[in-house]
Amino acid sequence: MSITGLESIPSKAAAVADPKQKSMGKNDFLKMLVAQLQSQDPLNPMDSTGFTAQLAQFSSLEQLQNIDASLSALKSAQKVSTNAKAVDFIGREITAVGDHFLLESGRDPVLAYRLDQEADSVYMKIYDADGNFVADLELGAEPAGNHTATWDGRDLQGRRMPAGKYSFQVMAVDREGSAVSSHTFTSGKVSGVDFKDGKAYLLVDGRQIGLGEIVRVKEHQP
Repeated sequence: MSITGLESIPSKAAAVADPKQKSMGKNDFLKMLVAQLQSQDPLNPMDSTGFTAQLAQFSSLEQLQNIDASLSALKSAQKVSTNAKAVDFIGREITAVGDHFLLESGRDPVLAYRLDQEADSVYMKIYDADGNFVADLELGAEPAGNHTATWDGRDLQGRRMPAGKYSFQVMAVDREGSAVSSHTFTSGKVSGVDFKDGKAYLLVDGRQIGLGEIVRVKEHQP
């Protein structure tokens, strides 16, 4: 920012600003104005118009800094409020963007996905916690929108897979054989909340899920 009249300040005034500070604060600005008044010739004082303009610039700078401080305080308050509300998710069932799920004994997992457009063929591949391919599902033709598929928990040889963490991938093509965009979702009961770098993450089956990834919340059904 160019400040009228400060070019004539002697080197003594220049030493007022901290060389390590990247931007000038209101205290530095006021010190420079005082230094300028002390350095002017009493018999030839500074033009009052220039001095008034500098005072106006000082006032504007102070107001901008006060606004910035208020916005920072508001942002901090909103973050605290959001983190506090995250605790309310504990015990609830959520659906979020993701491809991981938990295979439990005696229960076949229902896997959710969405297609951006109509697909002529849809396939789902299942992987274990180490990323090894264990099963696939041929789902046939599907219209655009949200869908679910149930995996019986068995591998390609028909053997029941052990309970644990798994992931899935959806692939779809249209009648011309072109790929159709798909999105996978994960669901589970929120068991806790982790706070990291000022943000809240919900714990679902040992995984951290950000609040921005949630697409649905409902009461947990035992």
